[in-house]
Amino acid sequence: MIIGQNVIVLTIPFGQSEVHPVLLKDKDGLTLIDTGMFDQYDALIQAIREAGEDPFSIKRIILTHQDTDHIGNLPALARELPGVQLFAHPGDLPVINGSQPMLKMTPERLAQMPQARREEFHSFLEQLKQLKDITELHDGEHLPWGGGLEIIHTPGHTPGHICLYLPEQELLLAADELRVVDGKLAGPWDAATPDMPLALRSLLKLKDLPIRSVLCYHGGLYEGSPQALIGSLTEAL
Repeated sequence: MIIGQNVIVLTIPFGQSEVHPVLLKDKDGLTLIDTGMFDQYDALIQAIREAGEDPFSIKRIILTHQDTDHIGNLPALARELPGVQLFAHPGDLPVINGSQPMLKMTPERLAQMPQARREEFHSFLEQLKQLKDITELHDGEHLPWGGGLEIIHTPGHTPGHICLYLPEQELLLAADELRVVDGKLAGPWDAATPDMPLALRSLLKLKDLPIRSVLCYHGGLYEGSPQALIGSLTEAL
């Protein structure tokens, strides 16, 4: 799905649902925002090609946060695209580069995985340690891609979670700060958000932005403003 001239929304199957990485298209190539789970590489590449784009035109990868369904194909992409630039917020950088354990992948959760899945996960963690330098992104930083975008640090779901705001289109790429559930906009998912009070306070950063549409990693595109929802979720803060 193409939004405006510069934004391509990808759709990748994810269990019983879907996830939505994004491509920003510029004259010098593509910027990929998030990468899908580590067993979704072929599906990611297929989605890029079905969108009419060449995966080898990816010049940059922006990671909105550390969760495996967002960074899972990062090692594979880094191998296939040796010149690609990588970007993430410093709050999640130690996890993304493999120097610290993942916040939500507890020993109890690992123990519930089938043995083969645990082995896949541990292999993925080792591959993260082989990544080259990752450039830090900071709150309020402006980048030129996709017609121009702003980094908005929205911690709570993870310490380094970011949203991306494209003012030219009044489009918010919300990552996991917001979701679309049964066609309606919803807040962060409780079960996957360790610090919900902080995640709700982070919503206040979005409250005064002129937003016409929201792209959520889980749920896809929501046409409309999130301000009423944000107001209801944060009125007690």
